[in-house]
Amino acid sequence: MKKYISILSVSLLVMTSSCRKYVEIEINNSNNRLLKYTSDFQSLLNNYTVFTATPSLPMLSSDDIDAGADQAAQNRLTTDQSNVYTWAENYYDATQSDAGWDQLYNQIYVCNEVLAKVMTSENGTDEAKHKIYAEAQVQRSYAYLTLINLYAPIYQKDKANTTLGVPLLLVPDLFQKLNRVSLETVYQQIFKDIAEALPFLPTYPSLNTHPGKAAAYATLARAYLMRQEYALAQENARKALEIQNTLVDLTTYQTSPTQYPRHLNNPEIILSKSALFNTNIPLNPALLQLFDTNDLRYMLFTRVGTAFAPNIVGRGYYKGRLTVDFSINSGPSVGEMMLIQAEGFARNNQTDQALQVLNTLRAKRFTAANYKALQATTAQQALGYVLDERRRELMGTGLRWLDQRRLSLESQWAKSVTRTYKNVSYTLAPASNRYVYPIGPKYIDLNPEIQQNDR
Repeated sequence: MKKYISILSVSLLVMTSSCRKYVEIEINNSNNRLLKYTSDFQSLLNNYTVFTATPSLPMLSSDDIDAGADQAAQNRLTTDQSNVYTWAENYYDATQSDAGWDQLYNQIYVCNEVLAKVMTSENGTDEAKHKIYAEAQVQRSYAYLTLINLYAPIYQKDKANTTLGVPLLLVPDLFQKLNRVSLETVYQQIFKDIAEALPFLPTYPSLNTHPGKAAAYATLARAYLMRQEYALAQENARKALEIQNTLVDLTTYQTSPTQYPRHLNNPEIILSKSALFNTNIPLNPALLQLFDTNDLRYMLFTRVGTAFAPNIVGRGYYKGRLTVDFSINSGPSVGEMMLIQAEGFARNNQTDQALQVLNTLRAKRFTAANYKALQATTAQQALGYVLDERRRELMGTGLRWLDQRRLSLESQWAKSVTRTYKNVSYTLAPASNRYVYPIGPKYIDLNPEIQQNDR
């Protein structure tokens, strides 16, 4: 990983450094633009390609999709994709890179570069420096939250101090030791960074690619949800929603689906994180059965197999194609925060409050003629509604994989998932080690101190 951080970061400095008058440009011996001015560090964080990138593997490993009835879709999977799809022991060989791992550690390296130098940069106000510093803290926190929920075991409070997390890099040093720290240590760094950042973040950022206060609270809400600390998750979701709570009314796009807002213009997206994913894979029939066919998410965001090229069997996920983004937002959204809030209510036996939040969300997903409010007599029934609604609302985002991980620890919600791939059956059991992604052998070969996950 040392070598790959080096390659990515150097190219980033060249691409994103802002140009001034020729006489002001300072070049080092490697022919790279030196970072000197406060605006240089903002330019680093402005890199859309770097900071919106997020791993797409969770969309392939989750039970949102099922290509069991589509032999052609199975044949289109590459070797590494089929490894992810079947939860194999290893995903990559010793020569291959893991794009998701690289993306996230590249973000972390750039953030560390900003955090190490922006406060002593030139031609910037203290306010601007603090804002840039805070933004880097949130971006780094989000990257680490994603890493530990893919490459580290499922969080269990009584084991978190001894469970391996990921290498925790906090300075821009390409040659530091990459030993994996504990899962709890990584979480505490996330909480520390966000707590320090919040006072300096703008309430409303210029674009949803930059974190504001709502993004910080939303990152905390997701973090606490993954820790199964539902009251804290609910509280931070509430704080995020106090700042940003606009829902897209899908009835507006019923007859003009291609007008659905793109990522940068979507008022529901709190922090944009885009995953590129081949959507020519059928959705799981079990997922589709959760939809009322009058649900506008079903009507707008899924399509029959003949709408795809090449065709697929059944229905596929079409949302990314509506806006020509060809990417799927996996970042925090208003809908996700509402569902975290509703889950917190349901788990605290506040049935009416959980239903109120759920029904507020669902009212924007149906026409008035087809909308029916959910009703429940128990908090447990309401919780079941919340979890089903998460599947519908967060379909295709990869967040289902994170839900499968945490819910696999609860006997009532844990389920085995079975897939058939090229006539061989594969089963993912609850709390299996295969819920943890393997670290690419290439990175361990380069850095033997990185321990592999139990497989």
